[in-house]
Amino acid sequence: MNQLSLSNDIKAFHAHLYYTDEAGVKLAKAVAEQASELFDIRVGRFHQKSVGPHPVWSCQLSFTAETFGKIIPWLMLNRQSLDVFVHPLTGNDYVDHTQGVSWLGKSYELDTSQFMAASE
Repeated sequence: MNQLSLSNDIKAFHAHLYYTDEAGVKLAKAVAEQASELFDIRVGRFHQKSVGPHPVWSCQLSFTAETFGKIIPWLMLNRQSLDVFVHPLTGNDYVDHTQGVSWLGKSYELDTSQFMAASE
């Protein structure tokens, strides 16, 4: 069984802003812009289709483990109506998308089948 043993196994984090329509895209862009002004993060593309394991449209915010304690409380209070999926980056995509995840707002079922081969 491949388990994480130490918090220093976490190299960084992703927070995925979830939205389902044009109004959501606009809101996600505003939240991401404000977050990027306040924190050292990288804002990804604003997808208007399901990408990877994500069941709805999304945008990825990437940040270091050191930034986690600052940006997550901010997202808790400033995400507005967006749902946010947060996961670590350890090098094991399956574990990253199933074991240490957090949700702000509604949670969704991810399609992790693309990661199964790497975890076996």
